[in-house]
Amino acid sequence: MGGEELAGRLAVIAEELGDLALDCLRRAAEDLRGGGEPDPRLLAEERRLTRARRAVEKAASLLSPPPGS
Repeated sequence: MGGEELAGRLAVIAEELGDLALDCLRRAAEDLRGGGEPDPRLLAEERRLTRARRAVEKAASLLSPPPGS
């Protein structure tokens, strides 16, 4: 498997991590609409997933061919 193929797989993983983070934010927003406070565990999970997504995106970028190649 080449770097370009792996970069594509990592891009898909980054998208999935983004979807999971958004789900956490949606659930936290539901808490607010219900008149309560957002669950701090949901917010912490969203931050953790977002950090992981950024790291995976960086890895995908490093494995992608340079522009103009």
